[in-house]
Amino acid sequence: MGIFDSLFKSAPKDSNWPGEQLEVLDQLDAISTASLITPQLIFKHSTRCSISRFVLADFMNHFTYSSDEFGAYFLDLLNHRDISNAIAERFNVVHQSPQVVIIKDGKVVAHASHEGINELQLSKYL
Repeated sequence: MGIFDSLFKSAPKDSNWPGEQLEVLDQLDAISTASLITPQLIFKHSTRCSISRFVLADFMNHFTYSSDEFGAYFLDLLNHRDISNAIAERFNVVHQSPQVVIIKDGKVVAHASHEGINELQLSKYL
């Protein structure tokens, strides 16, 4: 593996991401339904962006919630831009990258981009 491979790859399935990969449009229905019980979080990541990579690393270092508290989904924007577009349309959130979208009771209750991601007080949405 070359240096560029390690810089531009998405979060591997065996990484320490605390949840699931968001790879299929149908998962949005499941996320909406699950949000009626547990808040759901989507982290939208551009694998070619150094800012996105740093924000993701910082987010993962500070995310301490269990799956009983938050459903957590990782979206690789380069491979699944269609899903990002569907999120924007379905939840009325302008696409940004990196971006976190929090869904509760089937609606977006918060979203943030760039440095604002790690300023979100996730505990407010439990």
